[in-house]
Amino acid sequence: MNKTKTMLAGVMATLVLAGCNDEQALPPELQQIDCDDWEWDDESGTFYCDDDDSYYRGHYYHGGKFYKSKSSLKQSSTYQSYYKGYKAGIGSGTKGGFGG
Repeated sequence: MNKTKTMLAGVMATLVLAGCNDEQALPPELQQIDCDDWEWDDESGTFYCDDDDSYYRGHYYHGGKFYKSKSSLKQSSTYQSYYKGYKAGIGSGTKGGFGG
């Protein structure tokens, strides 16, 4: 079951990444936040606020929580679990999953 979760996380990250310039690609809860410019960060596989006029400027968003910096995001245990799946996703070169 863990491989399935990892693969699904990779698929979801790929789908979000493919549509990151489309405002519809943002999760609904991000559209409700006082930030008019959410950007996708490839390295972390998350969104961050790039709106100079927002309180959330520079904050990363993952799992329903905001992190003031990328380093605080990376320290989160929920993020660490997600990140392993994100990096093992489609196109990562990791063997496994269907026929791998």
